[in-house]
Amino acid sequence: MTRATARRRRTASVLMALALVGSSAALSMAPAAHADATRDKEYWLAESGITKAWEVSKGANVKVAVIDSGVDGKHPDLKGVLAGGADVSGAGGPDGQKSIGAKPEHGTLVATMLAGRGHQPPPASPSPGASASPTPSPSPTPGPGPDGIVGVAPEAQILSVSTWLGSANPGGKSDQDQIPAAVRWAVDNGAQVINISLGSTSPEWPQSWDAAFLYAEQKDVVIVAAAGNRVGGNVQVGAPATIPGVLTVAGLDRNGVASVDSSSQGISIGVAAPAENLVGGLPGGGYAEWAGTSGACPIVAGVAALIRSKWPEMPASQVINRIVSTAKDAGRPGKDPLYGFGVLDAEAALKADVPESEVNPLGSISDWIRVHRRGNPVSPAPVALPSPSSAAPTLPEPTVPVAEAPSPADTAVPAMVVLGFGGLFVCIIAGAAIQLRRVVRGTPAEDGGTTDPAGEHPPAS
Repeated sequence: MTRATARRRRTASVLMALALVGSSAALSMAPAAHADATRDKEYWLAESGITKAWEVSKGANVKVAVIDSGVDGKHPDLKGVLAGGADVSGAGGPDGQKSIGAKPEHGTLVATMLAGRGHQPPPASPSPGASASPTPSPSPTPGPGPDGIVGVAPEAQILSVSTWLGSANPGGKSDQDQIPAAVRWAVDNGAQVINISLGSTSPEWPQSWDAAFLYAEQKDVVIVAAAGNRVGGNVQVGAPATIPGVLTVAGLDRNGVASVDSSSQGISIGVAAPAENLVGGLPGGGYAEWAGTSGACPIVAGVAALIRSKWPEMPASQVINRIVSTAKDAGRPGKDPLYGFGVLDAEAALKADVPESEVNPLGSISDWIRVHRRGNPVSPAPVALPSPSSAAPTLPEPTVPVAEAPSPADTAVPAMVVLGFGGLFVCIIAGAAIQLRRVVRGTPAEDGGTTDPAGEHPPAS
């Protein structure tokens, strides 16, 4: 087996273990928790500046795709939130609402934190004997109920794209098929933000993913991904959070410090958000406390939805720039591998005066492909795929920048070197021939004596 083949198999096996990166950190079922006991546990709403950001936007008219294990749209806190869905695993329901995979509760936990609307209060019934008013006063726009989970973007809508990850998929689709199909479906169905609370232990991704993430970039979609958790084996950030242009989210503990268990580290991290002592909804209407960057991810994706609602024409690169440039610096000064650009500040992201940026501060998958795929063509494939691609995936080539065409001076150097060594060799041979000729003819040596054919010196007289 060649080294390249072994590397491909090793990375492929790691990617096949792609898992949901939240509940692997900590998921404690809380069947005793009720809707009226959860709202006070959402400390991040105030501490991350989200309640202040709501003075500007609550995410109206924005669709956020949740690529996960399916979202239970019947959860009381998700009433009216789902705007569509699909299954790309071959094992779930057609609308993406069936909870599947190794962690079937995961997608609902994520969706409630992102766009939950709490328990809507029941409509007031008129008291007996009260006469109907001929000109009733208009009722205010309904907002999140006082109980249950309220998400970061409670007026946004969710597109659920269900995947089967973390265990053998009875539908037969691997993660190498499901992830690009999920991204393309989300883009084609109007997602302006994509939340990917998934991760792997490998920083590399299959080349089969390139086109889908390039497609999302070209369609101006913000992709937010979880960095992964050390307790789940993610010491370093793994794909898809390593893909250039993706806003990667690290996790904080309850004290606002980089979490030891519920986070990882890497140069691709863009921002950090709360990842411990989280609470979210479960399929069937329950609630659970959990931890992990899977929960930090929808907090940041929700803020991206708030920004896209406030400024619908703002490009994705500037949305990401607003989030990372307004983050509160933490750890080492400047960008670092634990906090990225810093700790999320939703209020500043919505209210601060941020200079426009023409480029994504976290890079571009288009630029990366041009440099690192070394001429391998990648098409964005704008045609919507009804099912995951069946193309055999290949792994990335070594990340060596493509060299520019050599200049005439550069091409001349090797020839000069060859010529120099060749000339030296000819001179050595010629010198040896002359010396041999002198010996044969008895030419006096440089020391003044004579040399016989055998090369021996006679004794001096």
